[in-house]
Amino acid sequence: MTKRQAEQDSLFMARALYLAKKGRYTTKPNPRVGCIIVKDNAIIAEGWHVRAGQGHAEVEALKNTQDAQGATAYVTLEPCSHYGRTPPCAEALIKAGVVRVVIAMQDPNPLVAGKGVALLEQAGINVVCGVLELEAQVLNRGFITRMITAKPYVISKMAMSLDGRTAMASGESKWITESQARQDVQKLRAASCCVLTGVGTVLADDPSMNVRLGGVEVEQPLRVILDSHLRTPTSAKLLALAGRTLILTCSDEQNKIEALTLASAEVYAISADKHGRVDLNAVLLFLAEQQVNELLVEAGSVLNGALMEQNLIDECIVYMAPSILGSSGRGLFDMPHVTRMADKKNLTLLDVRKVGVDLRLQYKVQK
Repeated sequence: MTKRQAEQDSLFMARALYLAKKGRYTTKPNPRVGCIIVKDNAIIAEGWHVRAGQGHAEVEALKNTQDAQGATAYVTLEPCSHYGRTPPCAEALIKAGVVRVVIAMQDPNPLVAGKGVALLEQAGINVVCGVLELEAQVLNRGFITRMITAKPYVISKMAMSLDGRTAMASGESKWITESQARQDVQKLRAASCCVLTGVGTVLADDPSMNVRLGGVEVEQPLRVILDSHLRTPTSAKLLALAGRTLILTCSDEQNKIEALTLASAEVYAISADKHGRVDLNAVLLFLAEQQVNELLVEAGSVLNGALMEQNLIDECIVYMAPSILGSSGRGLFDMPHVTRMADKKNLTLLDVRKVGVDLRLQYKVQK
């Protein structure tokens, strides 16, 4: 491949990735995928996957052209080769007569990885893989993580003061950050398959845990409460909102289960850990079975600390306000077993930006 061809492939793939991002809030639990069809160095059709059950990106792009014969298709994820709710995209590209397919990344599902490429190559199509692969992987990190590890990609979102406090000693926490940061959190929720919290946060704050983005099409994420002993009140605000609310418990108190079920909750039994609380590893495995790709944790220091101690957090997003709450305020992580410097948790800074008057810090957790 010539340098000019490689540059051209990167340019067209960047456009396909831009299209894939259009499905950021709506494709769950499917990956975000974009596709463009190019002939004579010009884009003749575009498409992206909008919603699970609807057309995949390749099919949507092919709908927008009358003649793809001899064209090149750029797609951000390996075309599927199996029949699901939609026919195989690899077959659609073959029937359309494309002669070259450029793919950003292979399908991470070990059961199907490489099969789409093989089908295209068997049909005599020239296939190129790995163009802007890293960018494609970042876009679908949750889907990739679930396919490879059978767990979601876990992001912990926190807001703190300059001195690392999330609330006053009394529990008062509204509001540490300003409206621009809180609006940014809405986008984080919209991009997530699930928002998770602990029952302590439900009792203290009665949160909504839903997405409120005016004028933006969104698939509401699952709302999940970890509630070992079923203390969630049937009057909790989130139970009356659109979308599903799951309560994960290790309690078998049928009267409470029935009351919460009548209040629109879905109650599921999860195995208990040695302390009699829901086992966090089992929680992640269960949520992956519910097709949760990206899991957003919005919780207090106890749940965040437990997740961090067990190496179950992949990334932290911290909104830091230009304020000081004092030494009696509550911290980010309750980690009583971390008593030596050798036990500290290390993070890698991925991004920092200003959101209104607050700072948004994005960290990858080292494991």
